[in-house]
Amino acid sequence: NYLLGVGRADCTGPVAEIPLMGYANPDQVGGGLLTRLYSRAFIVADLDDSRRVVFVSADIGMVSQRLRLEVLKKLKSKYGKLYRQDNVILSGTHTHSGPGGYFQYTLFWITSKGLIRPSLNAIVNGIVKSIDIAHQNMKRGRLFINRGTVENSQINRSPFSYLKNPASERSRYSSDTDKEMVMLKMVDGNGQELGLISWFAVHPVSMNNTNHLVNSDNVGYASYLFEQEKNKGMLAGEGSFVAAFASSNLGDVSPNTKGPFCVNTGESCNNPQSTCPVGGATTCMAMGPGNDMFDSTRIIGQNIYFKARELYEKAFQEVTGPLSSAHQWVNMSDVSVELNTTHTVKTCKPALGHSFAAGTTDGVGAFNFTQGSVEGDPFWDEIRDQLLGEPSNETKACHKPKPILFNTGEMTWPHPWHPDIVDIQIAAIGSLAIVAVPGEFTTMSGRRLREAVKREFDSHGTPRMDVVIAGLCNVYTHYITTYEEYQAQRYEAASTIYGPHTLSAYIQLYRGLARAIATNTLQDLPRGPEPPVFNITTVTLVPPLTVDRVPPNKTFGDVLQEVRQQYRAREVVEVTFVGANPRNSAENATEHNFLTVERYASTSDSWDVVQNDASWDTRFYWTKRLLGRSNVTIEWHIPYGTEPGIYRIRYFGHHKKKLSNNLTVFIPFEGASSAFEITAL
Repeated sequence: NYLLGVGRADCTGPVAEIPLMGYANPDQVGGGLLTRLYSRAFIVADLDDSRRVVFVSADIGMVSQRLRLEVLKKLKSKYGKLYRQDNVILSGTHTHSGPGGYFQYTLFWITSKGLIRPSLNAIVNGIVKSIDIAHQNMKRGRLFINRGTVENSQINRSPFSYLKNPASERSRYSSDTDKEMVMLKMVDGNGQELGLISWFAVHPVSMNNTNHLVNSDNVGYASYLFEQEKNKGMLAGEGSFVAAFASSNLGDVSPNTKGPFCVNTGESCNNPQSTCPVGGATTCMAMGPGNDMFDSTRIIGQNIYFKARELYEKAFQEVTGPLSSAHQWVNMSDVSVELNTTHTVKTCKPALGHSFAAGTTDGVGAFNFTQGSVEGDPFWDEIRDQLLGEPSNETKACHKPKPILFNTGEMTWPHPWHPDIVDIQIAAIGSLAIVAVPGEFTTMSGRRLREAVKREFDSHGTPRMDVVIAGLCNVYTHYITTYEEYQAQRYEAASTIYGPHTLSAYIQLYRGLARAIATNTLQDLPRGPEPPVFNITTVTLVPPLTVDRVPPNKTFGDVLQEVRQQYRAREVVEVTFVGANPRNSAENATEHNFLTVERYASTSDSWDVVQNDASWDTRFYWTKRLLGRSNVTIEWHIPYGTEPGIYRIRYFGHHKKKLSNNLTVFIPFEGASSAFEITAL
């Protein structure tokens, strides 16, 4: 028995003009909303409340060091020593369709156009609020664990790297991806269902890099389906049941199950270089199971949800035992690793290899960093020159056989380009050990790490631990491949920034944490060197918010293109309004809802909201026009089984206006479509 609390809060942030974080494609800028992003928090405490563990899974690309430090600072000022570095795990789901700009290390500024305060603030506030809600709702409860296999939802996107691992090791596994889902179910003392955390290794890249709508991708869709099922009669994002689908060792795992094809010829490009005869690597793209990316997202999300539901309903193995948490900061550019009694190796200063720029079959050509995009700005010109600086001989030798493209560990202008100080962390909840890793471990790297941690617990009198890897936690350090995979130097290996022995170093470090937990010697763990906090207010290429304007004889919220009078299920309702920049709303109204779908109730002569902008059936598009004008188009993809009746769509925005005294204000407005009828099929 434990005290349990769950909470969910919006962390979407600005949905327009902010680069989306994940594919590192500067052209992939937000232009609307498919579904809101949420932070989901879970608190477990001893009955005597002497110890607590917090696990947060947020619908973001990854947790950055800046984000974590700001969240912990806020928690400290609210709760004192209750929530700390060691007992709070922050994990990102790794959606590639969330706003970027929340990083302090310079490399990440290039594709996300700097440090963007509104984006960072939205995530910090959302995470803290989700923890607040969980904190306020603590009650006695029980935990149950289950595990099972998810089929038809992943492929290994670097199979030729995987094959470099020893045959004797590979023969112990039936697949080149981890198909196992681990599920933690939470119920209160009266059997009332509270929520669940599922860990499963898959990249949330069903939505590809042509997408401009903010969304939480396949795992977010699984959360949505589970929460909609449990929070009956509630709108998306509402209700007390919280279902988190968290990331794991997904480094080389893609949901694009049809595999890689040449987009121009349709032939397979599943070769060691992922290249096509015409167009090379840029035309080799992996395809999901659906007709388009929206369909693929639903199919993969649904597969994950169905498995989770089955495991949830059959979760009878109870988790009991003490709580404990261990955390250290480590300088990952300088770790000595004892491979055996005679042989010691070292990690390296961070650097990215040539294949990093090639991207993957899920998103090709990550870094088209051209002169054109930085023209005429001395700050960004200097950044480009920094990028192409020559690495030292020591760094070159350390990273072999990686050919270094970006020598980030030796670049410090205007701030360091990559982290040296990295968080390592394990939280134990009874027999469950959550290993929080600062990046993307490949399938085999994850297997080795889990095995090493489990062995460490076993040998110190704590057998039968369930060890689960939580991915993209606390600070982002790109990928972690095995030493053998590193030799192949595909994208994941080129992005293993601390060199060929990165995995061995992590295994050594996490074993140390597991040993401290198992032997109850946490007080002897050195804290390690604190990470720096750079004094950056805002450095950004995101355009400033300008005054919004309307076409002649129109006002904000006017309909430009009206709905039809009649629709059936599975058709798409579309309406276009005179709009304003959605950033006005994100920066001035927290939890702003851009749209509703409403059904007319004749008995009460009122309109009832049936969908909001968090629904996966609605799409909100913002198009910038000239002279400060913009349009908003709202689509509703009418789901099968929608009740016939009279409906309308409403739009809510804010426009920026200059007053006579030169002050600017944001003025709320709304618009509504005409009523339309949905008829039975």
